[in-house]
Amino acid sequence: HIIEEVYQQCKASLELPKEEIINYVKDIYKPFTPQEISDQIAKIITPPDTVAEVEVIYQSLENLHEACPAHLGDWYFSGDYPTPGGNKVVNKAFVNWKEGNNQRAY
Repeated sequence: HIIEEVYQQCKASLELPKEEIINYVKDIYKPFTPQEISDQIAKIITPPDTVAEVEVIYQSLENLHEACPAHLGDWYFSGDYPTPGGNKVVNKAFVNWKEGNNQRAY
């Protein structure tokens, strides 16, 4: 199961120097298209008794880069953190979530 695999990878990575850590959480999303992810988010946030169709729309990373060429901070969407510390924080946050730990990851 991918969640358990990513959890084990994230947990093991926390013992490494931060420069060697990669963002394993991205692996969860690899099999899905951006549209599939948006569709699932819409399902999650739509109350069961809602009659209206809810659609979640995100700008593509390519269009984000085109719209903001001088601002390359896309890591919230891409998972490509600009510093090794960002990868450590995202992996720690995932470990905390999986273990039911509500502490900050940094």
